[in-house]
Amino acid sequence: MNVERPDTDAADAIADLWVDLAAEQREVGSHLQAAENRDTIGENVRRAIVADGLYVAVAQVDDEFDADPGTVLGFVMFSAGSELLATTATRGTIENLYVRPEYRDRGIGGELMATAEEKLAARGVDAVKLEVLAANEAARRFYRRHGYDPHRVQLEKPVESDNHSKG
Repeated sequence: MNVERPDTDAADAIADLWVDLAAEQREVGSHLQAAENRDTIGENVRRAIVADGLYVAVAQVDDEFDADPGTVLGFVMFSAGSELLATTATRGTIENLYVRPEYRDRGIGGELMATAEEKLAARGVDAVKLEVLAANEAARRFYRRHGYDPHRVQLEKPVESDNHSKG
């Protein structure tokens, strides 16, 4: 397996993987719609590729993944800086990390994460942030194993309409 920067010709295939990611996240409480956001994500993927903020894990001949050479096994999308307010640390963001389910627990996510962290460090970031859904315990375990600790906690509550609260 190689982790490499794709060209923009790969954007549609990566957007399809993002749709798979979003569909999986719906199962653990995400509000993102998957297919409905595909076109928008396709454009974001193209921008990230051009900005050197997206890398893919690609199967190679004779590797252990039993995938056709050239198959994209997963991807990571990231960006540096751009905080609105002044902070004490320049932070990079891991925006998306996804490995196809059949290739998980084989080190691919760790390689993608390490690549993003190296690229962000080279751009001068002091810390890397990411979001993970509270109910996604597998992802939370993965990130903890890679040194990520909770920094900020986002809380959410559904708003009840007057129709539900009257009675």
